[in-house]
Amino acid sequence: MGKIPHKRHTMFKKADGSLYREQVMGTRGFSGTQSILYHQSMPTEVVKTEIVGNYLPEYEDQQPLKHRHFFTSNVSAKGDALDAREYLLGNQDLLIGTANVTIPMNSFYRNGDGDEMLFIHYGSGKLETMFGTLSYRPGDYLNIPIGTIYRLIPNENEETKMLFIESFSQITTPRRYRNDYGQLLEHSPFCERDLRGPEALVTFNEKGEYEVLTKSRGMVTSHILGHHPLDVVGWDGYLYPWAFNIEDFEPITGRVHQPPPVHQTFEGNNFVVCSFVPRLYDYHPESIPAPYYHSNVNSDELLYYVKGNFMSRKGVQEGSITLHPSGIPHGPHPGRTEASIGKKETLELAVMIDTFHPLKIVKSAQAIEDVNYMYSWYEKKE
Repeated sequence: MGKIPHKRHTMFKKADGSLYREQVMGTRGFSGTQSILYHQSMPTEVVKTEIVGNYLPEYEDQQPLKHRHFFTSNVSAKGDALDAREYLLGNQDLLIGTANVTIPMNSFYRNGDGDEMLFIHYGSGKLETMFGTLSYRPGDYLNIPIGTIYRLIPNENEETKMLFIESFSQITTPRRYRNDYGQLLEHSPFCERDLRGPEALVTFNEKGEYEVLTKSRGMVTSHILGHHPLDVVGWDGYLYPWAFNIEDFEPITGRVHQPPPVHQTFEGNNFVVCSFVPRLYDYHPESIPAPYYHSNVNSDELLYYVKGNFMSRKGVQEGSITLHPSGIPHGPHPGRTEASIGKKETLELAVMIDTFHPLKIVKSAQAIEDVNYMYSWYEKKE
């Protein structure tokens, strides 16, 4: 996007003869995905820096091993896309929470610890980044690479609710759906044309003091730059923010119930993200559409319920989060298995996050917990 020189690492001059400033931004040293950006000013031009504070949440003490249920609709915190974040669960690989975004971000922001994924439950607006601007709408996954300076701006008088993942690694498409050259294969439930990159590159050349809040090493640091952070005139490469809408996920179905990996959409280090979308049920004449009871082997299962009729669960709401930890089995609530027989389709919409290290519960999440959820499978006989 924008203007770039014919050859990388060569002189690229402005109209006045001064140089644009080249920045190589990549992962895994110089061996991963990368892009090259050209700035009006040096990206290292910092006027002031100070620590804002620790951003890592405080977890509860070890509880009895049990299924958990949280009503995120009861989260009262509101504000911009950073201040409104309510951490609910996490481990050494990622942090998970929700945010009710009501106002634009005044400062800019970047995560220096890993990629971020914002799932838009409802609301619309735009994501302004150093790579350009992306508009967003309900159902969008916004994937923001590590180190990307951005700010999220909801549409005026419109609240945005999002589920967020702060990863400590790169978030990618599933490896089994890519060929040796990185292209998505024919059996993938989505393809490249479903992904949306930045729509427009807006370049600012203002001087002055602009704050960028940076997350890294467990702390938030305020960096005051001497120029506008979105001063990129052009870039190319493989590392940039992009959007994928859950409506474009094409479900994989079969004669009998398909296991959760068919819903996988993204992956990071020690976790995967799956999309449950409206789909036809199994078509074997004796199939049981409801999922079978299963034990998570070496993984915790988190479900964020977006909308629809959640076939296998009672008592969940839009915005509910359930956690089914490894070590004990889980499955449909009483009566749900029988009720699913003969049904032709489901209209549910949900996001699932499976982690391969146990998830810990943030202390403040206890205030929105359904404490009886673990016992909701027990039907007392009179």
